[in-house]
Amino acid sequence: MQEINTSNPQKPNDSINYMRLFRVILSRWYLVAFSVLLCFLLGRLYLWYTPKSYATSAIMKFDEKKSEISELVSVMNTADRATNKVQSESYVIKSRSLIINAVKDLDYKISFFIAGRIRTYETYPDKPLDIEILQEDSATLYKELISFQAINPDKFSLSYKIDNRDIKAIFTYNQPIIIGKTSFLLHPSQVRFEPKSVYLFRFNSPEDFYPRVAAGLNTSEAIKNSNVINIEETDSNPQFASDILNAIMKEYLDFDRNRKMLSASQIITFIDNQLDYLSKQVKSSEKSLEAYKKSSKVFDVSNSATLMLSKVQDAEAQKSLLNIQLIGINQLKQQISNEKNAVSLNLNMQGTVDPLLNGLLTRFNLLLSEKTDLLRTYTSASQQVTEIDKQLAEVRNAALANINASVKRIELTTTYLNNQLQLANQQVAALPTAERDIVSLKRDFEINDKVYSFLSEKKLEAQISRSSILAGATIIEQAQPNFIPVAPDANSIYQKSILIGLFIGSGLILLLRMLNPYIFDKETIESITQVPVIGMIRKFPYKLDQNNTQILSLVKPKSVFAESVRSVRTNLSFMAADKQSKVICITSEVSGEGKSFIAVNLSSTLALIDKKVILIAADLRRSRLHHVFQQDNQLGLSNFLAGQIGMEQIIFKTKYENIDFIPSGPVPPNPSELLHHPNMNLLIEKLKASYDIIMIDTAPVGLVSDSIPVIRQSDINIFVIRAGKSSFYSAEIPQQLSGKYGLNNTVIILNAYAEENFHSRIYTSGKKDQSGSYYYTDYNGYASSGYYSDDIAPKWWKISRWIN
Repeated sequence: MQEINTSNPQKPNDSINYMRLFRVILSRWYLVAFSVLLCFLLGRLYLWYTPKSYATSAIMKFDEKKSEISELVSVMNTADRATNKVQSESYVIKSRSLIINAVKDLDYKISFFIAGRIRTYETYPDKPLDIEILQEDSATLYKELISFQAINPDKFSLSYKIDNRDIKAIFTYNQPIIIGKTSFLLHPSQVRFEPKSVYLFRFNSPEDFYPRVAAGLNTSEAIKNSNVINIEETDSNPQFASDILNAIMKEYLDFDRNRKMLSASQIITFIDNQLDYLSKQVKSSEKSLEAYKKSSKVFDVSNSATLMLSKVQDAEAQKSLLNIQLIGINQLKQQISNEKNAVSLNLNMQGTVDPLLNGLLTRFNLLLSEKTDLLRTYTSASQQVTEIDKQLAEVRNAALANINASVKRIELTTTYLNNQLQLANQQVAALPTAERDIVSLKRDFEINDKVYSFLSEKKLEAQISRSSILAGATIIEQAQPNFIPVAPDANSIYQKSILIGLFIGSGLILLLRMLNPYIFDKETIESITQVPVIGMIRKFPYKLDQNNTQILSLVKPKSVFAESVRSVRTNLSFMAADKQSKVICITSEVSGEGKSFIAVNLSSTLALIDKKVILIAADLRRSRLHHVFQQDNQLGLSNFLAGQIGMEQIIFKTKYENIDFIPSGPVPPNPSELLHHPNMNLLIEKLKASYDIIMIDTAPVGLVSDSIPVIRQSDINIFVIRAGKSSFYSAEIPQQLSGKYGLNNTVIILNAYAEENFHSRIYTSGKKDQSGSYYYTDYNGYASSGYYSDDIAPKWWKISRWIN
């Protein structure tokens, strides 16, 4: 039932009665059951058509493994991990380049599918067709689905699209096929194909798999605050999910190993550059020395010259090594100034570089890694990144100061060696010419050869270090195919379907109530108007004849209907109690609400208690009361009011004791004016002398104003509201009439009331009766009580009767 705003709105102390609300829903349980069944079937249909997803997982552990050989040769790694290793390395695992490289480890070039009735299934890792790609180019590769259907052992048909045109062609095995810019051929397969079987295949590039893999890839900590990570891949193909996850872990280990080998590779590259230059110098010096020996026929020098040569060689070798170290330290200075992702010393420079610099470089690298991780979440202007930048600036300044100090030490050492070389060269100059020349040539050769040997030794150390580097993670558990689907979850879908069905069914019931424009119970009337309800006439449970020729309260005196009429009779006795003869006017909003029906049955019950009753059919337009008493309507009220006949001629005796009847008479051209005639007042006054009850059935006030003069003269005005027919507005009319004409004798009767939980009011109102206490009941729950002739035990399926 729809709650509406009226002149007397819902009271503040009205509250929802949840038991009534439950009864409302239960009264239309079949709507709820239908909604639940429909949603359940839709859920089943969804499970039928939705591809299943499978999840496989693997476990990795991050750990920093340092090689003992690496420690012996003092080679630094590129950069250490950030503090939160799981979070930072998760980004690496999910990176596009790593996933694409992992795809390349699989057999990715052709995907095969089977066309089913509902959806298409991927056959990976099975290959139902033996296809050889003759020409492939990722930029021009044809990537649309191609449909294969066998015709006979030698021929088959392919269906595909070119420029939105469907093409179907027949080919033979081992025949080159060109689609777009992709050429391939099919070899006869070991699989025997049925002519009705349809297979699909598609050519792929590694990049095509990235969205699919990335969408299903997730990482999480296996144990909180640990370095153990759980990697999960969800896909519609469990075998593919397992294979790609293992490939991703393998690629990550290779990536991490290569990342750690970067420092040693930089050292080797640096040394190779120096060795290329020194190799040429050594060969040139060796050739010059041999040529001079042959030309001058001097093959050796004196002991003093050898001693001087040794001093010069040592000084020159040290000077050359210092120059190489100066090149390396300048490169390091440039790296720090440019703030690269990682910095490292290219050589072991003990004695010339402060050991504190190694610690500063380690701290610098850690801060760079931490800043990189923060920039994935925060902007460069955020407080967290700003703090890191301050620390980086402090470490950079300290490192640059240390490097400048090391450069100064190298320069001072170089100056000292230059002074020593100058003294040695002066001593060499005192030697004989031939001996002096061979010493000079031999000096160049020995110096270059010594530096070359030193660099070769360092290169070997770096190569040994690089080959001993291990990845910083370990695969604890490989991924295994999981053939139990994780989505869609059938139990969850069914549970949600049932809940949604319950919600939709209940909502549909409430919506139908909201769309209802009619009154069904007393509480609704009380929520709209202050006019009291003096009774509820029960709906007669049997079929009625068209003209109501039987007065039901007399025909079925022991029925619940007759008892409800008697309760109204009882309440009428409390009204106008000081009157010896009561004038009761009955009206309604529109026709068909049962005012004539109530007038007849109420008159009959009054007659049973020895009240002399006369029933006047005052609806001069459309009265049907004469059919009830089987009278003609040739003479009646209209004739009397028009002054055509006397009062005695319009009063007819009925077959019912104590009940007389005045028909309406012929329909006059001016019914409203006739009812305003003084003869109407005269008639009522004369009838009061002979009758205890003058029951007047008038025209509906919602359609015509004929009944207004009668209503104003009545002792009791009864306004009839019919359950399921009268609108909400009809309940406002009695109060409007009372206010407009100053009436205080207006009451309401709810007619044709039945136990109807669906439209019953769900609010419990605190409103009290405004005109005293009336005796009445709605007779709910009367069935099987044994007091009424129409006692009928409820059927088991009428659930709404059980809850009353």
